[in-house]
Amino acid sequence: MPGNSQRKGAVRKKGKTTAAGSGGRVRRALEGKGPTPRAEDRPYHKAYRSRGPEDSAKTTGQRPAGRRSSGSRSGAPSTAGSDWVIGRNPVLEVLLAGLPVRRAYVADGLERDDRLRDILKFAAENNIPLLQATRTELDRLTGGGVHQGVALQLPPFEYADNDDVLANAFNSDTAGLVVACDSITDPRNLGAIVRSAAAFGAHGVIIPERRSAQMTAAAWKTSAGAAARIPVAQVTNLNRTIKAYADAGFTVVGLAGEAETDIAGFPGIDGPVLVVVGSEGEGLARLVRENCDFLVHIPIGSGVESLNASVAASIALYEISRARG
Repeated sequence: MPGNSQRKGAVRKKGKTTAAGSGGRVRRALEGKGPTPRAEDRPYHKAYRSRGPEDSAKTTGQRPAGRRSSGSRSGAPSTAGSDWVIGRNPVLEVLLAGLPVRRAYVADGLERDDRLRDILKFAAENNIPLLQATRTELDRLTGGGVHQGVALQLPPFEYADNDDVLANAFNSDTAGLVVACDSITDPRNLGAIVRSAAAFGAHGVIIPERRSAQMTAAAWKTSAGAAARIPVAQVTNLNRTIKAYADAGFTVVGLAGEAETDIAGFPGIDGPVLVVVGSEGEGLARLVRENCDFLVHIPIGSGVESLNASVAASIALYEISRARG
């Protein structure tokens, strides 16, 4: 084009400028962010959700539980979980069963009935402090559950080390007896198995970390306090654990309804034994079956297809105990 020597599409060169790097605007934009917040101060972190009202007051500046406050906004993170017991009847039952209590909450201005009076009396006689909280705070803590103004938080269960369980069973004055649970997903079944294991002198109970019930409030309650008297170990690989017991000289016995060997007559019953209990619906997993020395059955009437897992474990432990005299 006349009068313009620059061709179409050409880029006019400008003076040299300093690119924004670590010393330019990017660096300035990053200034003032401050240190990474603590885990308990991050709403998406599980540590935040496990805080009680008095913990929140320390980090957020809110007034502690027991004083009137604006409460939590709708949709706030909930700390409800497997270690919470809510409702007047369940709370009283847990207290009477002697389960350990991490925190106990009672809402302001409750109308007292016989159950609540029993809870307050038990707490006073056993030096269990009751923290006051608003109903809004209890709603948040219990995830909107029907708490009836009272709630308990149990401490996290302290699992034993499986190596210690194996060593104690191996070095015991009596023949070692340990129970392994394969895919027991009902915490009440797990609690009942723990209770039976303690009743018949077992040295420990083993559960896998995945696809298994854990020692929650329901399991604690069903064990009737036995969980405090017998070690429960949590392992990452149940089959590897079974092999470790077999290598240590334990006879590994799996409960299976279709097995030919009777529980009362398997070889090695008077020596160290690892009893493996499968789920009520699926039974033992294939690899678990293959790692057992024997599969044994409990004789039952033809009109019943199978036994509850915890009932089967109890009968098996009784038969082993009886055979050993």
